[in-house]
Amino acid sequence: MSAARTGYATRVRLDRAALWQNARPLLTWLDIELTERCNLDCIHCSINRPAGDLDARSRELRTEEVEHLLESAAALGCLTVRFTGGEPLLRDDFEEIYLFARKIGIRVMLFTNATLITPQLAGLLARVPPREKIEVSVYGMRESSCEAVTGTPGSFEAARRGIGLLLERRIPFIVKSALLPANKGEMSEFESWASGLSGQTERTAWAMFFDLRSRRDNGKNDLIRRLRISPEEALRLAALRAESDGAELKRFVAQHAGIHGDRLFTCLSERGKGAIDAYGTFQYCLLLRHPDTVYDLKLGSLRAAVMDHVPIVRAMKARNPEYLRRCGRCFLKAFCLQCPARSWAEHGTLDTPVDYLCDVAHAQAAALGFLGKGEKAWAVRDWQGRVGRLSGPRPRGGGGSSCAP
Repeated sequence: MSAARTGYATRVRLDRAALWQNARPLLTWLDIELTERCNLDCIHCSINRPAGDLDARSRELRTEEVEHLLESAAALGCLTVRFTGGEPLLRDDFEEIYLFARKIGIRVMLFTNATLITPQLAGLLARVPPREKIEVSVYGMRESSCEAVTGTPGSFEAARRGIGLLLERRIPFIVKSALLPANKGEMSEFESWASGLSGQTERTAWAMFFDLRSRRDNGKNDLIRRLRISPEEALRLAALRAESDGAELKRFVAQHAGIHGDRLFTCLSERGKGAIDAYGTFQYCLLLRHPDTVYDLKLGSLRAAVMDHVPIVRAMKARNPEYLRRCGRCFLKAFCLQCPARSWAEHGTLDTPVDYLCDVAHAQAAALGFLGKGEKAWAVRDWQGRVGRLSGPRPRGGGGSSCAP
């Protein structure tokens, strides 16, 4: 059988689906930021606006506008949409939007803090599965640590209640966290708890190199900078994890090491993916809000954004001499979190090196043996031989970024 009916979607083998017979999909993955508002006030968050922000709410895409974009995405071949925020469950119409996406055959990934999960919503997710694991952000093992991060009384109990509903209904999900002063002493306990949850087969993901507010419109970025751990602390924490991480990182460097010159956009997720913010702006990714890189979907179609706008963005070149001297000649570029979006958030440009991210990448590379003490990756001339000696033969192709979709 080439197809099987499963609830709201028909499962079809890709090699037999008409959509893929003559052309590859134009869009396979779409992030939709349903709202920037959140019911929590996390100290490290670069996005959240207050839940009661009436101005933000009034400018958000209406239900029918989101559904139209989902239809347009499906017509372009989109297989998965990720609903994020802010807290997407703040939307009164979330269940309607979710059902619409599933009815037209799109898999749904949901990012949430779980505090707003109700028995009704859990029942819906059980009856109409999202087909992707829900990702739940949890910020502490105790009320005191959790709420020191969220800044919201009652959030610890609300999150545990929501997680309990997911477990009760056997809805697949994983938990992740952020390493912050209030919870850093709970890291081992958190990982032990997470590994015991049903469906948590992956190692717990920890945010620790926090992104700045990419709208660059308030003073929170100074606070976020102070919450970042040092490169040395990052290495210490990495050493506590399994030794296999080091081997995996070496393989990653071997596969993606390369010199990118004046290319700005080198991310692995550059093809077939896109993002839409809460107000109807198409973006290369949700972090990238530079005015030259965004596309107003109220003035044009999603197809035009993908077909016409994205190639223009991807063709952009770096001009900053310091970027060209350092990042353009660095064989660890794919290993570094430096990217145009983070350059924009940090400096208001697309091509200014972010020293913090550079320091983190160099510290990790030195610990793995790719660099000597005090050595700069952009000054290494025999990088291909060094990569080969440490990691084995380098696969053909390669060159990319570690930025996840």
